[in-house]
Amino acid sequence: MQTSAVPDLAHTRTRPVHWLATATAMAAVVALAGWLQPDRATAGAAGSKPGTAIAAAPAQAPDPTGVPLPLECPGVPSLITERASGDLDGDGRPETVVAARCDAGSGTPPAGLFVLTAVVDQAPRVVATLVEPRAQRSVSKLALRDGAITATLLGYSSPEVPSCCPDESESVEWRWTGGKFLRTTHNTSDQAL
Repeated sequence: MQTSAVPDLAHTRTRPVHWLATATAMAAVVALAGWLQPDRATAGAAGSKPGTAIAAAPAQAPDPTGVPLPLECPGVPSLITERASGDLDGDGRPETVVAARCDAGSGTPPAGLFVLTAVVDQAPRVVATLVEPRAQRSVSKLALRDGAITATLLGYSSPEVPSCCPDESESVEWRWTGGKFLRTTHNTSDQAL
């Protein structure tokens, strides 16, 4: 057996007290690591403070697919020609506005303009009709800007005008005011729907 030039060190001989000290130190490290972990609610949220809530995802606009619209289309399906979404009443949930008509295949069938809303766990539904199909108008250039619905309504000056070729055009805006949509027509006064 070869002898070492260095004197025996105390830690080279293991005793039960050494194992107990090592186990205690390891338990303290594991407990400290568990205590320093971030809250589950804020883990991964950059810059968040413990106990703060993470904002919910923004609400989705109602999908008009499959929503029964107040159109009478005997023998043909209805067709959504334009749509736009945005928060119209300031409640933080977006609404969807759709222009729809019967899918007649020829001519320019009259359209309706409808506002759809959805509540959590319920199907979207029509909450307002802005243009009745019986008004014999087509809807184009539908847009939502700054809480207002804008559209161009196309119509006919007389029954002699062919249904393919509307000869009247009207720029219209609707804005949610006082619990209803107010209609403003270019060069005319407001009318409540």
